[in-house]
Amino acid sequence: IFAKLIYRRYNTQSSKMMLHLIVFLLILNAAVCETAQLGCRLPSLKVNGYIRDGDIILGGMFAIHEKKKLSEFHFTEAPERVTCGNFRFLAYQWLYSMIFAINEINESENLLPNITLGFKIYDSCNLEQRATKGTMWMVTGKEEIVPNYDCQTHSPLAAVIGDSFSSISTQIARVLGLYHYPQISYFSTLGKLSDKNEFPSFFRTIPSDEFQSLGIAWLVKHFGWTWVGFIAEDRDYGQQGIQVVKEEILKAGGCVAFTESFPTVYSRKVIEDIVEVIKKSLANAVVLFASDFSLTPLVEEISRQNITGKMWISSEAWTTSTLFTKKHHLRTLFGTTGLTIQEIEIPEFKEYLFNLHPTKFPNDIFIKGFWEKIFDCKWPKLNSNFTTNNDLNTATKVCTGEEKLNETDHAFKDVSTFTYNVYTAVYAAAHALHDMYACKPGEGPFDNKTCANIQDFEPWQLLYYVKHVNFTTSDGMKVFFDKNGNPPPVYDIINWQAAPDNKLKHVKVGSLDFSAFKGQELIINESAITWNGGHTQVPHSVCSESCTPGYRKAVRAGEPVCCFDCVPCSSGEISNQTDAAECMKCPDGYWPNEKQDECIPKIIEFLSYEEPMGAILVATSISWAIISTTVLCIFIKYRDTPIVKANNRDLSYLLLIALALCFLSSLIFIGQPNTVTCMLRQTIFGIIFALCVSCVLAKTILVVIAFNATKPNSNLKKWVGNKLPNSIVFICTAIQVIICIAWLTTSSPFPEENTKSKKGVIILECNEGSTTAFWCVLGYMGLLAIVSFIVAFLARNLPDSFNEAQFITFSMVVFVSVWLAFIPAYLSTRGKYMVAVEIFALLASSAGLLGCIFFPKCYIIILRPEVNTRE
Repeated sequence: IFAKLIYRRYNTQSSKMMLHLIVFLLILNAAVCETAQLGCRLPSLKVNGYIRDGDIILGGMFAIHEKKKLSEFHFTEAPERVTCGNFRFLAYQWLYSMIFAINEINESENLLPNITLGFKIYDSCNLEQRATKGTMWMVTGKEEIVPNYDCQTHSPLAAVIGDSFSSISTQIARVLGLYHYPQISYFSTLGKLSDKNEFPSFFRTIPSDEFQSLGIAWLVKHFGWTWVGFIAEDRDYGQQGIQVVKEEILKAGGCVAFTESFPTVYSRKVIEDIVEVIKKSLANAVVLFASDFSLTPLVEEISRQNITGKMWISSEAWTTSTLFTKKHHLRTLFGTTGLTIQEIEIPEFKEYLFNLHPTKFPNDIFIKGFWEKIFDCKWPKLNSNFTTNNDLNTATKVCTGEEKLNETDHAFKDVSTFTYNVYTAVYAAAHALHDMYACKPGEGPFDNKTCANIQDFEPWQLLYYVKHVNFTTSDGMKVFFDKNGNPPPVYDIINWQAAPDNKLKHVKVGSLDFSAFKGQELIINESAITWNGGHTQVPHSVCSESCTPGYRKAVRAGEPVCCFDCVPCSSGEISNQTDAAECMKCPDGYWPNEKQDECIPKIIEFLSYEEPMGAILVATSISWAIISTTVLCIFIKYRDTPIVKANNRDLSYLLLIALALCFLSSLIFIGQPNTVTCMLRQTIFGIIFALCVSCVLAKTILVVIAFNATKPNSNLKKWVGNKLPNSIVFICTAIQVIICIAWLTTSSPFPEENTKSKKGVIILECNEGSTTAFWCVLGYMGLLAIVSFIVAFLARNLPDSFNEAQFITFSMVVFVSVWLAFIPAYLSTRGKYMVAVEIFALLASSAGLLGCIFFPKCYIIILRPEVNTRE
């Protein structure tokens, strides 16, 4: 591998000689892979793992055992040898989820057909040294590792699944990144691992800490905790994660009560000091950002000292840990809330776990140790290839192999949330291999559109396919990686509650989805949450209790902004929110109430439907609209009578409909003004009135033309008919429509609060926007009315039995008189009375048209039918 890298990087004539010299010197050594000579070596851990052969190998790195807790090191004697400690059942469950996924893939006819996946699984014991050795063992293929050499003659290593802890994954990623082997972690969340410059081949099926830290900060903000303590392990995972949480909380106005770190190497003094800080602090909310195994000494000390009443906010690494679910943890950790990844079950995996047995998996070097721990027994003769230096108490019971996993109450039976991550990581690697296997020559992604050979490929070739992997699992979950190698960030919110057996259980109380719509990312069922200390509501965690409305905050000198005194607002000022930084003066027309938490508005005035004047105007408008409709019905019923036919009955119908709409349009003026009604008031009124007056004008002109057309040799005969009056109505109304459109598009009316016209009163009214446009609308109506009046006046004496000119003349007199009186009345009134004046003018002028033009005809039709003849 090293020779290949040198050749690729320095493939020039001058460097070829150097390459040949290096190869020559290497050949002078013994055949390294087969006959490496033993010399002086430092003490090391034996490299050994669980192996199953196949066409292609997937590596697996799991911390099956904990790192043995070491005593403090004072550099006065030789340090203890770092060894493996207690068995970790959760990691062993993860191991078998990898094997379960590989078995499914090997049995699948659609995924990697005719290719068998094998595996090499190694126990890192959460030790960087072991993880490095295990990684090199997988890469070189030899128990005695040889850096920069690949001694595997077949079954190439494709990718490595693991490890769980970020510090171990970081070490593995540095090694695998050198050779571009894909690494897919199922539990490492350190944000730094997203840096593709430093870790080019690292991927994960668990969201990055960057999202987790944001989510924890959102939780703290959601519950209103502003005085928060922070504790983190002294590793990248804890320090980087807690830093982001603090920054987000500070941005939101929260404060840091204390920040403590503890080393991964146990120190009793440090743990006791941290516990003392927790006890003395007023902060009830404490964020703990650490992995479960490193947090164990601190939790045990907190439980021993029986610290209660605290709200622990857990990081993902220990939110669903089973290490802290024992009875003596109940009083302290009850009510803990934290984030974990979405819980998804693996079909049939639980039954698969129940079938684990040493006789079924003879090559598993860990299974006998697992059997002894879970059943608290000892095999008569331990043949396992793996032993630890930290045996538990001597077992009094002998393992028989008849024990049944499904009958034990051990937590191993409960499938972990993170187990699904291992499962999807294996499938991601398999889908990448399948995509490479399915590549067609001439369509490949590499030079000259070539494809990789599935039996002999380079790690960087598979790395390309892992970056672009995108598939849907059997349960519908989308699996893909973003440009940083991260999956979509979705979390469950977990609350620790008491189980019937007085142990702790993990209950889902909400969810956090960063891909959801804004405002819908965080969903919490607060009623399902239980709190430590017997609280039924969300407990407080503040430096100072909130200032109620009517007071403002005064920050104490030399203390964080969350620590303050509450000072009453000055006279004439209010604060209408909790924890107001400043009091504010009431706006015009308002003044403070007795508690100084609200500005009391002045009397609001507008013409409403409920008051007597408004109700009378509504009743009048509706009544006249009914009368207009009744007249229209009469005209339709007697449409064939001479009096209806004499003056263009179609125009009469249109005029009656327009008059009914005029009466109803007055209803828009009543009620509280808003944007829509303000825009419609004057424009609807102006257009409908223009239509009415246009109809009157058309009828008048038609009377004149009809009379003059009867004279011999008259040229007006061609204008007799519906074409001329219809054109007059259309053109005259269209002009008003254009004026209104121009008004609305340039400076449309809008609602406003007038606080200056009347003292102590706020008038809700419509600002006309452009007074010029308003008077243009009224002026145009007046112009049409005056023209109609003049034409009707000139035609008043024409000899015709049903000549309407006289009635139209009188109706125009009434119309013009009403609107001339309207102008001074409108300008001299304010508030609701101004609106009432306009409604009155509208109703009066409409009633004048209806009464003067149509009532005489109705009188003849109903009461004097004998007069209704052509003669």
